[in-house]
Amino acid sequence: MDSRISIITLGVADLDRAIAFYRDGMHLTLSKRSMRGVIAFFETSQTWLALFERKALAQDANVPYTEPGTFPGFALAHNVRSKAEADTLLAEAAAAGATVTKPMHDTDWGGYSGYFRDPDGFSWEVAWNPHFWIGDES
Repeated sequence: MDSRISIITLGVADLDRAIAFYRDGMHLTLSKRSMRGVIAFFETSQTWLALFERKALAQDANVPYTEPGTFPGFALAHNVRSKAEADTLLAEAAAAGATVTKPMHDTDWGGYSGYFRDPDGFSWEVAWNPHFWIGDES
């Protein structure tokens, strides 16, 4: 069996707002496989990001619906190729409605990192890591 994560699905409060944020603020390409008003898919180089109405996702997973707002105990990450690209991405996410929770800074592990929360409260790290790049098997 291949080792992979195929799709990450985020339960969002407002699907149209979330699509606009990820398309315009994060520059992800909306897939034609999306179903308008139901689910949006964004294909990235290694996996897919899916947006699904939060209440519908809870129902689909057969778990109780809870209001967003508390830290869910995980963060998504967007690794980039340079410090300048990291600065640009964090600024563009903020301009599209994200809340910067930790500005870009040099890290103790030798990289460059910052955090934001998207309009639905999901935490994202923007990072440049000179020791790690997705797709680099070495």
